[in-house]
Amino acid sequence: MLQAVAEYCGKPLSPGVIAIYWQGLKDLDLPAVRHALNAHVQNPDTGQFMPKIADIRRMLGGTTQDSALRAWAKIDKAVRHVGTYASVAFDDALIHRVLHDMGGWVGLGTKTEEEWPFVAKEFENRYRGYAMRNERPEYPPVLTGIAEAENVRRGLRSDPPRLIGDATKAEAVMQSGTRRPLIGFATASVAAVEATQPLRVIDSRSAA
Repeated sequence: MLQAVAEYCGKPLSPGVIAIYWQGLKDLDLPAVRHALNAHVQNPDTGQFMPKIADIRRMLGGTTQDSALRAWAKIDKAVRHVGTYASVAFDDALIHRVLHDMGGWVGLGTKTEEEWPFVAKEFENRYRGYAMRNERPEYPPVLTGIAEAENVRRGLRSDPPRLIGDATKAEAVMQSGTRRPLIGFATASVAAVEATQPLRVIDSRSAA
């Protein structure tokens, strides 16, 4: 497909360049890439140029800012209509990771209207950071709400989480999440601590 488009644009590709395209697009579905390439060559403004990886990804999902704004719109609506008392699962795994990094689902409910624009900007910056690096970090399967947190503390069962967005995708996000801590903590070994200590210089005259 790439070679055909490259020939059409008068830009033959070497195997090394094709490998770069593969690395940059291999996480996408083949039909989606085919659709983007077909749409590109039909674009009257840019169709005469060979599309770069960023061009293809932009045609499929918009810019990282577009994605971040759509993600935040889901969060804002969920907070206002579902609330942080209930546990939730979004149809975007990156939302789970970014909100976890920001302190969790319950913490959003403590923010005031004055703080809300700053929270939104922090979320968008963090989300775009992951998206621009094309990272797929580990994430919690569910964003725990106040009720579930209290029930866990008391040893009680909780209601299933509310699914936000596309229900099928949200369930897939839940199934692929991890329950283990996303940041590990451990105590350094004695040897490692000793290796960081400054060397003691012994004065031979005083030692004598």
